[in-house]
Amino acid sequence: MPSKVDVNAWRGVWVFVEQYKGKPARVSFELLGKGRELADKLSVPLTALVLGENVGKLAEDAVASGADRVLLADAPKLSEYTTELYAKIIAEAALREKPEILLVGASPVGRDLAPTLSYRLSGGCTADCTSLDVDLDKRLLVSTRPAFGGNVMATIICPDHRPQMSTVRPGVMPLPEPDPARKGEIVKLPVDLSSVTPKVRVLESRLRESEGGNICEAEKVVGIGMGAGSKAGFDAIRELAKLLDAEVAGTRPAVEAGWISHDCQVGQTGKTIRPSLYVACGISGTVQHTAGMSGAKTIVAINKDPNADIFKFADYGIVGDAAKIVPKIIERLKSEKG
Repeated sequence: MPSKVDVNAWRGVWVFVEQYKGKPARVSFELLGKGRELADKLSVPLTALVLGENVGKLAEDAVASGADRVLLADAPKLSEYTTELYAKIIAEAALREKPEILLVGASPVGRDLAPTLSYRLSGGCTADCTSLDVDLDKRLLVSTRPAFGGNVMATIICPDHRPQMSTVRPGVMPLPEPDPARKGEIVKLPVDLSSVTPKVRVLESRLRESEGGNICEAEKVVGIGMGAGSKAGFDAIRELAKLLDAEVAGTRPAVEAGWISHDCQVGQTGKTIRPSLYVACGISGTVQHTAGMSGAKTIVAINKDPNADIFKFADYGIVGDAAKIVPKIIERLKSEKG
């Protein structure tokens, strides 16, 4: 176990900005918004970490979204994410500058990078968080995450080691409104990777084609629950989603029934989404599901049980059998579209 560190020597909030071919992961900018809030509470600067090739524009975007400064590592060898290379650059910068908090998105890349950094920096890392705050008196990052299958919410602190690290689920925090007039400092990091021989070499990368793969970034989502009745009911919901130009998502039981794949699952053991419109079809509204979609701007619920919990979250509710109501909505939408 590493010895305690002088926690008073560590100051500042850092956010790792993940990108793929120059396009940022949405969760990284969600974290810039939350990082700005935490940095203001602690009266420290917010720093964004941007690594990649030809990502200068992304550094400017990070400033517009709240960063006071950006540590930029731009080199051809960083064009594809590689654990050893990214971890070396970030860990060396962190040991040199000593941030008290380091936030990473709980994406596949983040879930690989964060524990590697935690080991190299001898810090603590709380994984898959849904809420962050700070204890101002003790300058502690307070991380909250689901535990025991989502039945318990655990609050975790790291009092003796720095940096305090957390990975955060996509979609649980709002995107900050960018301010193009914001000014910030962009610092270019030295990129000397001659001493590193990566154990893994990326030969090819391509985006996965998967239904529901972008539900975290979708503006409209249609959700399916067991109240939809059957696989035939799901086919109608897919048609409704297509007419609305929406993604299809659903509950854990819908996944277990084989109606949708796990990457379409919304809830404490699935994904968290914040669309402008969420249409819940045959979804009862248990806390396991609503924890993942209650941040939607407008929620429309269809359920035959007038006392279903989903109506407590809905802006508009329709009491009735989703298997009968959805086809009628489809008819009306087709009529409206001519």
